Amino acid sequence: MKRNILFILVLISAILSADGLDMKNFKGMKARSIGPAGMSGRVTAIDVVLSNTDVIYVGTASGGLWKSESGGIKWEPIFDDQKAASIGDVTVDPTNPDVIWVGTGEGNPRNSQSAGFGVYKSIDGGKSWDFKGLGETRNIHRVLINPHNPDEVYVGAQGAAWGESEHRGVYKTSDGGNSWEKILYIDEKTGIGELVMDPRNPDKLIANMWQFRRWPWFFKSGGPSSGMHITFDGGKTWKKRTDKDGLPKGDFGRMGIAIAPSNPKLIYALIESKKMHYINQRMAVLSGKKYPIKILAAALFTMRKSM
Repeated sequence: MKRNILFILVLISAILSADGLDMKNFKGMKARSIGPAGMSGRVTAIDVVLSNTDVIYVGTASGGLWKSESGGIKWEPIFDDQKAASIGDVTVDPTNPDVIWVGTGEGNPRNSQSAGFGVYKSIDGGKSWDFKGLGETRNIHRVLINPHNPDEVYVGAQGAAWGESEHRGVYKTSDGGNSWEKILYIDEKTGIGELVMDPRNPDKLIANMWQFRRWPWFFKSGGPSSGMHITFDGGKTWKKRTDKDGLPKGDFGRMGIAIAPSNPKLIYALIESKKMHYINQRMAVLSGKKYPIKILAAALFTMRKSM
């Protein structure tokens, strides 16, 4: 590979020289970084200030947090002095664009995954940071802010990939991060695969609790502890959805879940399960009523109802 690159460079130099170009004219040109993707590996989280979309925050798997105030033309690292370089999620307060929440430790349990160290909060657009706890969770996949009460924040902690730990599940603060309460927990093997909030009702959240474990030579995804859970009261109570509600039978793994902002009754779920479903129509029983549920290939569910 290096020989090929060297050959190409020599060839280009020879062509330029043959055309009578003086290479001295190019001495002022220097290579420059074009963004965090070149040095930081995979990007794990992105959020944008909606009142000024030129301001973008990008979290990376092992290269910290980056900020652009030029719509992505120029970037600067803003998290280098903190205890973690791996970012799981970054969220801008919808009521105050200067308030930024960061959950550290990426939520992709690869064998190259880096661990984080809890939750951080900035009130000046990333110039300074305050550590807000949950350091033992190691990997935080989601941070959600109540748009009607920014002191109320939910954290979806995936937990350690390489061993069992009680420091995983869904955590909630009602005082801006000064204290936390664990509001959803299954067991030491099961952490957050996904956590979403209804864009019109912040008391309604859907969580995928995911049983998983990584070894250097193997990765196990799914098990009897995995499942889909929903709350309508901000995490005080949770209900588990099962095959009786139209989901696949058997054990689940990780899920991708999305709620349509234009119609929150429309919910999409991409579900890892033992049985892969083909295009089909069936009826689901939810809250005592029957609703059509459309099952697409690879267990992609479209749910049209008030879950």
